[in-house]
Amino acid sequence: MAPSQRSAFTLLEILVTLAIIGLLAGLAISNSDKIFGQSQEAIARVFVRDALKTSLVRYRIDLGDYPTTSEGIAALITAPAGKAERWRGPYIDVAGGRLPTDPWGEVYRYRFPGTKNKGSFDLYSVGPDKTDGSEDDIGNW
Repeated sequence: MAPSQRSAFTLLEILVTLAIIGLLAGLAISNSDKIFGQSQEAIARVFVRDALKTSLVRYRIDLGDYPTTSEGIAALITAPAGKAERWRGPYIDVAGGRLPTDPWGEVYRYRFPGTKNKGSFDLYSVGPDKTDGSEDDIGNW
C-alpha cells in the first residue's frame, strides 16, 4: 500500500476525541453531588414513610399505643420500662443494637404525639444540614 492510502486517525482527531471525553467526565463529576444527594433524600424518605412506620404500627398493635417521645424509637429495639410483658420485639433489625441513622449519620427523630401529624407520630430525618426544624427535614408529613 502506498502511504497516501493508509487509513488512520490524525493527531487532530485524537485530540478532539480526548477533549470530548474530558468534557463528559467533567460534567459527570460535577453533577454527582446532585445525583447522590437526591438518592440519599429518597432513602431517608422511604425509611421514615415505610420501613419505620411498619415497625411502629406493629409496636402499637402489641402494646396498644405508639412509644412516647421519651421512649423514642429505642422502644422498637428494647422493651420500655413496665411494658416488657406485652412487648414482642425487637421490631426493627439493627446491627449492634444501635438506633438507625439517616444517610447523613444522624439518628432519626421521633415525637408522639406529633406536632406535624396531630393524633399520630412525627418521624423524620434532619436532612443534609443536620439542623432540626429546617426546610430540608424529611418526615412522614
